[in-house]
Amino acid sequence: MFRSPGVPTPDELETRISELRAAVRRAVAAGDRSNARELRAELRRAEQAWDDAVLGEGAADTGTGDRAERDDGPRGLLPVREQVHQALTLLGAPAAPKLIGSVYAAFFPGGVPASRLTSLRRDEERSFRTAPYARPYYLCAALTADLLAPARGLLTVSTWPLEQRIVGPLSPRTDFLTSAVRLAEHAGRGTPSPGAQRLLWRFASNIPGAVTGTVGTVDPAVLAEAARAELEVHREPDRRRRASAAGRARAQLDDAELLFGSRLRALRDAGRRPAGNGETER
Repeated sequence: MFRSPGVPTPDELETRISELRAAVRRAVAAGDRSNARELRAELRRAEQAWDDAVLGEGAADTGTGDRAERDDGPRGLLPVREQVHQALTLLGAPAAPKLIGSVYAAFFPGGVPASRLTSLRRDEERSFRTAPYARPYYLCAALTADLLAPARGLLTVSTWPLEQRIVGPLSPRTDFLTSAVRLAEHAGRGTPSPGAQRLLWRFASNIPGAVTGTVGTVDPAVLAEAARAELEVHREPDRRRRASAAGRARAQLDDAELLFGSRLRALRDAGRRPAGNGETER
């Protein structure tokens, strides 16, 4: 993509954003609120410039320092990380970007830009390593139960219990069923939109007993009941495997690795035995 001379690249802006965040914290710690406000305003401008560089021009300042909506989205559109957080909170289990985007589009206004999701976890890890626990939550990797490595293409939320963020051999199915129950219960509180019906159908068509009516339509209550019935079969053995892996993770990993996985350990262990990482992408 063409970039005018003198215009910072996204990488340069990310570095500047990290520096400004650290400077804001130092100013607050020193009690220099005036400088902290100035640095915060500069930080917002840098974040806006990053959005423009990565997502394209179109985000305008509201006059209060907050990001406004993009021109192609509804007014009040949330930042991407908050959109992903909402979708993952509804799902209640590790999920791939494609599913996250489908859930958000079905149950929330607007949509999650697919191009932004590819770098989101990397951005979150960089932010955490620069300033640990500076944010209320981080969007992080699911961890494989065997290698405690980042599971390819699966996002989780840092505030979830570690056992919930680990995936073993049975986890893809239990997570699929868990999400089916949660989505069905959410949809059952009102009249599902056409987008929600299509999403529920995708789940129901892969769960025995969940489809009872016309093709393409789903009764949320029937879907939830069928998913719970199968979930009972897999839940306990999956829980034991996850709990065992979580115990190893707490003993072996540092804070950053507990959220984003241990790549060095995965490479070392992969050289000693065949990879059986249980990774999956929905």
